[in-house]
Amino acid sequence: MSDPDPAVRDRAAHDWTAWEDAVISLEVNGKPNAYSDRPPAALMALVRICSHYFSNAAWLEEGVLLREAHRLAGIPGVLIHGRFDLGSPLENAWQLAQAWPDARLVVVDDSGHTGSPTMAKAVPAALDGFAG
Repeated sequence: MSDPDPAVRDRAAHDWTAWEDAVISLEVNGKPNAYSDRPPAALMALVRICSHYFSNAAWLEEGVLLREAHRLAGIPGVLIHGRFDLGSPLENAWQLAQAWPDARLVVVDDSGHTGSPTMAKAVPAALDGFAG
């Protein structure tokens, strides 16, 4: 995405969103071309931001989140994850839930990366658990 040739950047953005579309295409609530149907400027912005974070490992040392999750002891949290999220595998959320002493993992069986009506209900339900 940092190539000086706009044609190279356009092709990279197209390829990136084609991959994103393929990943969510198997989800019940996935819609065709969910990523690639964006206006050109929005598509380019999405890919530039994502690729920048990926290429810099989100400025985090490898494994630091799991290694330091014990520091969250005493802070409750709910991790909500779609069972069919192929872009962010369930194992990642499960490992964090194991390392974070006060976290609870909610797996939404009918959801992937794009969410579902069940996930839309799970988020406010989790937040309600912190009220009062």
